[in-house]
Amino acid sequence: MVEDKPLRVLIADDEPLAAERLQLLLCRAEGAQLVGTASDGDSAINLTEALHPDLLLLDIAMPGLDGIGVARALAAQDPSPAVVFVTAFDHFAVAAFEVEAVDYLMKPVDPARLQRALDRARAYLGQRTGHPHAGKTSQWLEEFWASDLSGLVRIAAQDVDRVSAERDYMRLHVGRRSWLIHHSMAALEEGLNPDLFVRLHRSAIVRKDFIAGFTRNQSGRWIARLADGTEQPVGRLYSDQVRAIAGR
Repeated sequence: MVEDKPLRVLIADDEPLAAERLQLLLCRAEGAQLVGTASDGDSAINLTEALHPDLLLLDIAMPGLDGIGVARALAAQDPSPAVVFVTAFDHFAVAAFEVEAVDYLMKPVDPARLQRALDRARAYLGQRTGHPHAGKTSQWLEEFWASDLSGLVRIAAQDVDRVSAERDYMRLHVGRRSWLIHHSMAALEEGLNPDLFVRLHRSAIVRKDFIAGFTRNQSGRWIARLADGTEQPVGRLYSDQVRAIAGR
């Protein structure tokens, strides 16, 4: 894709009214050109193979193969198109992250929000073109999708201060704000870069540079002092992590 050319966009949505509204918004957006529409997953794949769009605006809940399945199938293409999910549901955010969606829009789509998604897709494609290895999947988790009052928010993993467990959910703490995501602690421990994060308790992962120091309580248990003034007890199974961080 040449940078000054419009993004070639394919819309896939099984709801005619939703697809029509998205077409109208796309016509008014800057730097985008509609090349086709599909009403189900199989058609989206076939049209992508025939038209080679730069970007798919892809509904998730469709008959037959859903949007997540389409994204997984298209990831095998070289080059694969960028994907922006457009859906009425926020609970697909984790799955969208796993297939490396560029963005996640909630219906009804706001025109300004669509423009930001198009700009983000252009930047993603430009980076991939300029850096041959940029499109390869990182070994570690780099970002999360979390529900927010306005829809969904993207959170960079490196910005997360700590993670705490709340039953079947994990809470990401970023400064004074926090978001719940549907992950397991084991999956996060495995996915987060161990050079940046450390698990200190069965219900807590902390970014290493957010740890201000360690103390012991009266029973000899380690306590991590965090940069925000809070404390995090270190589980007995994770005491070796303290020694590793302290170089002892």
